[in-house]
Parts: sequence; C-alpha cells; structure tokens
Amino acid sequence: MAKAKAKKAAKPVARSANYELGTKIRGKLMGPAFAAKMNADVYGDPMMQKFGDYAREAVFGMLWSRPGLDLKTRALICVISDTAQARWPELAIHLRMARIQGWTEDELSEALLHLSGYIGLPSVREGMLVAKEVFEALHEEG
Repeated sequence: MAKAKAKKAAKPVARSANYELGTKIRGKLMGPAFAAKMNADVYGDPMMQKFGDYAREAVFGMLWSRPGLDLKTRALICVISDTAQARWPELAIHLRMARIQGWTEDELSEALLHLSGYIGLPSVREGMLVAKEVFEALHEEG
C-alpha cells in the first residue's frame, strides 16, 4: 500500500517592501479581522498561499498603492468590474471593501442599479442579491 504524501507547506514569498505594503493595504481595505479569517480559511492551503502571497505583493502592494486614485474610488471600480463580469465571490469581497472605505449601502445599490442600462438586469439583480448578503453580514458583525 502506498503511503499518503503529506502536504508540503508553500514557501512564503520573500517579504519585499511591496508585500509588506500590500499586507497593510489589504488589512485596511478588508478590516483586520476579515483579512485574518480569509488568511486562515482560504490561504491556509499551500497552493492558495502562493496565490495570496502574489496578490498581496502585486495587486495590493503595487496596484492599489499607485498614485492618482484613492482607495475608495478603487473599491468602487472593483465593484463595477466584478458586476459587469459576473464575478460574484469577488463582488462580495469588494463590496465589503467599498463599505469600509466609506461608500454607503444606498450609493453602492445605486451604482449597481445604474449598470442595468449598460450590462443588463440579470447581472445587476445578482449583484444586488450579493450586496444584500454582504450588507446583512456587515450589520451582524457590527
């Protein structure tokens, strides 16, 4: 009988300045408790850890930190992009970020509704259902 191979832990990416900056920005966008929960639930797996390390360094550390737009505007861009592309799990994350950055539930629902003339009602309906769930979860969290 073959022995089951133990999972090897992924080697973490070198802690570059962009990685450290990305960690800080990601925590600010998601809230520290949610970021820690995502680290444990999603990025605890060695394969997903590699993805998380890359996203932290390249996306949060390099892209989100660029000059020219504030974090609040960048979060809204992600909400719109996710809805237009039907990326529902990502939309939930970005709606949370948008709320934390100061967008109100009314502003976000209006932004989603505005999309109906451009991307169609089915995607907007789904986006609003995702928003409803995220907003309810945020209310429960306090």
